[in-house]
Amino acid sequence: MPFASPFKLKKRGILGMNSRNSNFILNYNDREFYQRVDDKLVTKKIAIEEGIKVPKLICSIKYNFQIKDVHAILANVGGFVIKPSQGAAGKGIMILKGAVEGGYEKMSGEILPQKEIDRHIAEILSGLYSLGGKTDAAMFEGLIHFTDTFTPYTFQGVPDIRVISFLGFPVMAMVRLPTSVSDGKANLHQGAVGVGIDIVTGKASNAVQFDKKVTKHPDTGNEFSNLKIPFWDEILHMSSRGYEMTELGYLGADIVLDKDHGPMILELNARPGLAIQIANDIGLETRLRQIEKVYKRNMHVERRVQIAKELFAP
Repeated sequence: MPFASPFKLKKRGILGMNSRNSNFILNYNDREFYQRVDDKLVTKKIAIEEGIKVPKLICSIKYNFQIKDVHAILANVGGFVIKPSQGAAGKGIMILKGAVEGGYEKMSGEILPQKEIDRHIAEILSGLYSLGGKTDAAMFEGLIHFTDTFTPYTFQGVPDIRVISFLGFPVMAMVRLPTSVSDGKANLHQGAVGVGIDIVTGKASNAVQFDKKVTKHPDTGNEFSNLKIPFWDEILHMSSRGYEMTELGYLGADIVLDKDHGPMILELNARPGLAIQIANDIGLETRLRQIEKVYKRNMHVERRVQIAKELFAP
């Protein structure tokens, strides 16, 4: 989505980083509530209290002396994910099929020795991947068994759905699809494909990889025009509920689709990135300003989702 000038960006309603930070994050996200999303363990606890589904937590540790005890727990759990509790942008996340003789197997089939896993966990605890470099906790979550919907459009890892909500209204969505380049991770900066999703229908509308438009998955060759997200209304309602859950007005919800459990919140983000505009080929600021005009206190989730669909219909 190339633009020649700031004037053209503004005309298309493109939200820039400065505007996002000053007009939306600063104005609508109270810093006292950031911990509810910056710490994934806290997010998981709040979500469970609110009756929102999340991936299973196998265990978590905060201290290096606990590392030696983790392997006995992980020996028989099958696939799992290691992640920093306060990490960002997908850094520090390691996806493993499970324990094997001599170590652990990656999704690619590569075997990592136990000492390498120990080193990675120690790096997480030291704060190498955390926001601000603070000491952190390492989380071990059960692997998502993603729905067959995404099988034709992904490579090895677990796709996730990003929905940006504003004042509890879902305003823009995309699905991030792992590729061989991204090492099976759903991270756009590492080479995952971002597919814009229509808010009303849950259907794919546009797709990019490394900010360049694509029409099919680079590994599977399947066309994105046939992609439609199941449980779409449930996903929109789940992302909308993040407003009451966190009290943050500008919010990104990352949602995964498990084959057995349906949509689950993977994490929430008080500073969601702007690449979602490129994936959708639509400016975000225009939509946010529309919501400012219709927002009313104590509006129920169902009504917010309905209004969003009416406002953002193709």
